[in-house]
Amino acid sequence: MRAAVVLFPGLNADAEMIRTLTLAGADVSVVRHVDAELPSGTDLVAIPGGFSYGDYLRCGALAKVGPIMRAVAAHAARGGYVLGVCNGFQILTECGLLPGALTRNAHLRFECRDVFVKVQSEGPFSPSAGRVLRLPIAHGEGRYQASPDVLARLENEGRIAFVYSAHDGSVTEATNPNGSVGAIAGIYGGKAKNVLGLMPHPERMSEACQGGTDGLSLFAALVSGPAGK
Repeated sequence: MRAAVVLFPGLNADAEMIRTLTLAGADVSVVRHVDAELPSGTDLVAIPGGFSYGDYLRCGALAKVGPIMRAVAAHAARGGYVLGVCNGFQILTECGLLPGALTRNAHLRFECRDVFVKVQSEGPFSPSAGRVLRLPIAHGEGRYQASPDVLARLENEGRIAFVYSAHDGSVTEATNPNGSVGAIAGIYGGKAKNVLGLMPHPERMSEACQGGTDGLSLFAALVSGPAGK
């Protein structure tokens, strides 16, 4: 699988993203916000986390108009895979590749710690439903919100990819670190669930030296699974 990692000014999780995709077996290249095209043969586009353009105006609001995002949108429309993590998730909602919005955490504090997330629905990036993963979060605006109609559609179409949970998979108000509606941590978009946005950082939990490898499984599911063949 050929993966392209998109860089915007202010992103800070690109090295981990490149490293993890490489560990998963992908052939990785880098594209920048000013580029107008993706490398030939790109299968997966990954947008890392950080603070694109300092998160001025609104998280992802400036990045969405970068020239590269037109190529990313066209890639997604063709059925190509797109992954947005943290700020990448925010960018994907801003440019309309995913529904809803990421807003200020309910308690108005920045959250930086490990959490548990449960796989709610199966998809190209997610292992079997019900599995619980330990992943890091680092965000101040990770509260997912959407209209009742959008939430109903996400639920009915199996597009809620991950929810915040306890280690045993139970979902309560206490396990929700930011107040996201439905404890949503990640969602799928695209006709074939080919677009994924999630707030936790799987690329920061991909090697034993980072404290665990749960995050690597998300990349391996795509790169080594049927989608990567």
